[in-house]
Formats: sequence, C-alpha cells, structure tokens
Amino acid sequence: MTSQKRLLACAIAAGLALLPPAMASAETAPRDGSHDFDFLIGAWKAHVRRLPERLVGSNAWIEYDGTSIHRKVLDSNANLEDFDVETADKSKAIHAETLRLYNPASGQWSIYLLDLAKGTLGLPPVVGRFTDGRGEFFDQEEYKGRMILVRYQWTHSGADKALMQQSFSDDGGKTWEVNWICELTRTGP
Repeated sequence: MTSQKRLLACAIAAGLALLPPAMASAETAPRDGSHDFDFLIGAWKAHVRRLPERLVGSNAWIEYDGTSIHRKVLDSNANLEDFDVETADKSKAIHAETLRLYNPASGQWSIYLLDLAKGTLGLPPVVGRFTDGRGEFFDQEEYKGRMILVRYQWTHSGADKALMQQSFSDDGGKTWEVNWICELTRTGP
C-alpha cells in the first residue's frame, strides 16, 4: 500500500470515529426498547406482598389486593399506571401512579412513582432497560439516613401474567433484600 493510500485510509478511519455512534455502526446504536412495556397495557388484578420494615432482617409481610390499570400516554413511548390496592381488612391501602418514560437516545426507561396520598413525585427515578425479556432498573437514594441501591425487576409470562419485584441493597449491590412483590394477572384489554 502506498503512503498516499495509507494516509487516505487513516483519514477515513478517523472520520468514521468522529461520527455519532448511530451513523458509525448499526451495532453501536441502542436497541429500540420503546415497546418493552407494551405487554402491560390493559387492566390487571394486582396481588402485592410488601415488607414494611426494610433492611433489618424482618420477614413480616403485609398483603394487598386490588387493580393495576396501564395505558399509553398520547400514543407515545410513555405509559401511566393507576395502582389501587388494600389489605383484606381495609386498614391499609396504596393509591399511586407510575409514569414510565422511554428515552430513545439512551435506550433506557425512567420510572417515576407518584404518591397520591402525599402529593409527591418520587425522585430519583429508577432507570434501566429490558434485556432478553427481563427488565432491570436502578437508582441510588437515601433511606433512613444511609445511601442504598434500589432495583426493580420486571418479568412476564406471556400476555396474562407479570411480576415486579423491588429490592434494596445497603452493601453496594453485593446482596439484595426483596421488599415488594407485585404479581399481576390480566383481567382485560
């Protein structure tokens, strides 16, 4: 190869390196995950097991039953969940909404909790994506005066069953304590 051809090859390689990732190679572009939560759109029966005392070795779970309704927001990459569950004796209830937003540039979802009783938007969101049908979403936040990691895991079995688990870790992700298990069974479109 002549020095002129080598120089041209180097210039082309350098130019390709400067292109945005989506233009340089289709392999480096984020996977389009904008439809990853489409399986949730519709009406569901929700059964929740919640561990109110967290990161203290407790195994005293509280159980709730109710509904979970998911819909697209303006036919976009976002969806909104109306969540309404209560204990069998109706002494405890959870009324909340969840907003899920997809960022096509990063290929990630951000999940925000809206606490209707407190009138607050849960920040920071958990952020992540689906890989091979399983969603994992993380954040770092303060809990009872210490920094912890929070993880949501989403899985589903076909169109009629879904499972979401929330876990906390206070050791940097070496161990996880599951403190919220939500089993969903489809009841309608």
